[in-house]
Amino acid sequence: MMDTTVQPAVVPWPELQFALKRGLDVFLGSFLLILLAPVLLASCIAIRLTSPGKAVFSQPRWGLNESRFHCLKLRTMYVDQSRFQAVAQTADRPGMLAKLRVDPRVTAVGRWLRKTSIDEFPQLLNVIRGEMSLVGPRPLVLHMLEPFPEIRRERCRFRPGITGLWQIRNREKNTSVLDMWDDDLEYIQNFSLWLDVKTLLATLPAVLSSRGAH
Repeated sequence: MMDTTVQPAVVPWPELQFALKRGLDVFLGSFLLILLAPVLLASCIAIRLTSPGKAVFSQPRWGLNESRFHCLKLRTMYVDQSRFQAVAQTADRPGMLAKLRVDPRVTAVGRWLRKTSIDEFPQLLNVIRGEMSLVGPRPLVLHMLEPFPEIRRERCRFRPGITGLWQIRNREKNTSVLDMWDDDLEYIQNFSLWLDVKTLLATLPAVLSSRGAH
């Protein structure tokens, strides 16, 4: 069985870099939200026209200092999940990221939103509100980190990010928390504003390739 003991990372993180990181989040997050507003509006209309339910939903996730916040996403699944109980039980495993190759719970519009990562755009509001950052460890649902308190403690030293090293490297893997940990720890130990900028620049090619987006 894999050893999940975590040694606290020694991180050279000047307070100035954290202040600049937060400034970048607010400035670039606000700019992107305004720029992408027409895409968000069109996506919300498409969701409402093709399946009943709200266009945007929120889900509890782990945040900074092991706090919990409501992560915003465009709805990509049917609201009525009663006919998909067997699928849900198979997908929701402790410590695992539930990403089925063919998921009947996902709507036709939802599949396109996931493929293009447009379903993540509402998280720009989380960034502006200070609950997330543009770059950081992925915000994970509660059951994924419950079995790994030491990993959770280390990951939550940073605000979770819309993008990060795992998202641009290994998104195609139907991965677990342990699979993500090497990328998360590398980011924590090597944090710098320049690393954030490089990760942001690498995000667009990763999104356009649609690797792991299903």
